[in-house]
Amino acid sequence: MIKYRVRYYLLILFAIVNVPVLAAPVIEIEIRDHLFYPDEIEIPVNTKVKLLIINQDNTAEEFESYELNREKVIPGGSRGVVFIGPLQAGVYPFFGEFYPKTAQGKVIVK
Repeated sequence: MIKYRVRYYLLILFAIVNVPVLAAPVIEIEIRDHLFYPDEIEIPVNTKVKLLIINQDNTAEEFESYELNREKVIPGGSRGVVFIGPLQAGVYPFFGEFYPKTAQGKVIVK
């Protein structure tokens, strides 16, 4: 009886380990000259997304959004990751905390 139980648990473990992991789509955003490129991104409704933010400037910038409830400092010449979603349809602005007049963008969820 124990032999069959061990086989059963091994079968379940094998099935769990071999299930493909659903990765969040990745969207790259660059920071150059205190601007976001692209400054508008579109994502589908109810989808979790990974934002890969690449700061090409020599100075730090903070990705910030009150509507997305996210903030992340990205040092100059480095990268940072911010996960957003799943979100309802709408427009969610974001900005650079250190250069808010120039570093502005929005996430459009359709």
